Amino acid sequence: MPCLNLRAVAFVRLLSRMLAPMALLTLWGVCTASAQAWGVQGHQVVAAMAWQGLKPAAREQAARLLALEPGQTLVTVATWADEQRDASTAPWHYLNFPRGVCQFDAARDCPDGQCVVAAIERQAAVLASTASDPERLKALKYLVHFVADLHQPLHAGYRDDRGGNTVQLRFLMQASNLHALWDRGLLDRLDLNNTALAAAALAQPAVPEPGSSSGELAIAIAEESCRIVAQPGFYPQGDPSEAYAARMTPVVLRRLALAATRLAVILNQALP
Repeated sequence: MPCLNLRAVAFVRLLSRMLAPMALLTLWGVCTASAQAWGVQGHQVVAAMAWQGLKPAAREQAARLLALEPGQTLVTVATWADEQRDASTAPWHYLNFPRGVCQFDAARDCPDGQCVVAAIERQAAVLASTASDPERLKALKYLVHFVADLHQPLHAGYRDDRGGNTVQLRFLMQASNLHALWDRGLLDRLDLNNTALAAAALAQPAVPEPGSSSGELAIAIAEESCRIVAQPGFYPQGDPSEAYAARMTPVVLRRLALAATRLAVILNQALP
């Protein structure tokens, strides 16, 4: 596990002080890290860190909406969008760029608004509107998930290999593909529970925040993810080595931390 800086240690202590032991268990869930993926563990960690970044008024509004379904928290709804996914909503989870191009073109990359960038903008607008509380709760659930999705680099990868899904490989003695490696394989290798994973993510260096409105921010994140995919060495030569995993794991951790920060920014704007 990477060395934790003082900011990360303070985060863990803050959680411990704010939440009673049983509440902490409910927030994070019972963890068997080797069985969890970005689709579960990563989304939960992003949601928990983002909750700490909400302003009091936004947190109050989010809690009021979540209370429509008693027992739900930002963490427990973080994978709702995957559980509800069908053919009509599947394109809302990703964006595909032409190979070698990381500049967003809505007509080319998001026809009819069917991509994660447009989905984030739509759901942020619903959450900030005078729509009914059930509609706004659904928008909140979508936003928590989609913002995290967009920070997984291959959710804004190349169209010709379906975001790395057709790149077959073996990792940790299992047959897999490049997309799954980034979804869960690199996190499985760390074998951390959610609290430790959040602390490791917060230990990564911060970077300047792009964009302002939810739509501008989503475009900036998508292009940023694409540029990571475009970096030399992102695609392993053959099966990923331990050196590849060690080099890419800090990237994964930074993406989790950034997802939490930016999700909090979007929710603070949409929940005044």
